[in-house]
Amino acid sequence: MKISGFTMVKNAGKLYYPIRESILSILPLVDEYIIALGDCDKGDNTLKVIEEINSPKIKVVDTVWDVKEYPHGSILAQQTDVAKSHCTGDWLLYLQADEVIHEKDHAAIRQSCEHHLKDEEVEGLLFDYIHFWGDYKHAFTQNHGWYRKEIRIVRNKSEIHSWRDAQSFRVIDAFEKEKYLSKEGTRKLNVALVNANIYHYGWVRPPKLMAKKTSHFQSCYKDDNIKEADMEVISAIDFGAMNLIPEWSGEHPPVMKEKIASFDWTDELNYSKQLNRKPTHKHEKPKYRFLTALEKLFFPNGIFNFKNYELIKK
Repeated sequence: MKISGFTMVKNAGKLYYPIRESILSILPLVDEYIIALGDCDKGDNTLKVIEEINSPKIKVVDTVWDVKEYPHGSILAQQTDVAKSHCTGDWLLYLQADEVIHEKDHAAIRQSCEHHLKDEEVEGLLFDYIHFWGDYKHAFTQNHGWYRKEIRIVRNKSEIHSWRDAQSFRVIDAFEKEKYLSKEGTRKLNVALVNANIYHYGWVRPPKLMAKKTSHFQSCYKDDNIKEADMEVISAIDFGAMNLIPEWSGEHPPVMKEKIASFDWTDELNYSKQLNRKPTHKHEKPKYRFLTALEKLFFPNGIFNFKNYELIKK
């Protein structure tokens, strides 16, 4: 059995993505690691960071992000598919550039891949999520509006494609680029649950860099190529009242030790229970706080949540 790791990325250095940590977190688990590296801006050090890992498992595929050709976020799916197309494994483990896996989960992941290898009904494997917010001590795991599980391992089949803005995957038999954004002509994957977590650090950045990353992400939804001007944001993200966010007391993946030690924006965060403004983020709004409380009391699997998979209990 062979496992391929793969990802797509652009401007990871200037946008504070933990790309080095993400790659290192599964490098011992995979037989190869394919990276679709977009046309980064001048001065970005993403390629240097990747090269300094100095692993023969890593293969970099140079790409150009054409947002006009793949609008409304589908450029992210298209770039993910580029990386996927170069994978040679039986199973393909996808991590976005702000996602990390703990080494303690490697054995469970490999065991699950081996267990389901001959079972063609299982098309992918599903992971639990931990979404960190603002710093490394607050995270969402059971809050309405935050996805609790997602597909991160798929079989190496050409009909399996990244979907929408690359959050997940779908089976698309008669593929056309328009189907990246469509439910019609696609179907959900049949998946089994893995006893492992994805540690998502996408919302852990200095507030000004968080704003710049948000601007970059939003530019992927424009019918035009990404320009440096799209990323220039004057204001900083207001993470809100941190004490209203669930505290995290678990163990981070060891590869994150150096990144966590570099945390230096405490003074830019609000550790009170007062928002000092109107609710902005989804989890701050009364509707979502009510639904979260309701789910924690009566619906542990969530309610009214979109799930882009069909879970097979095996």
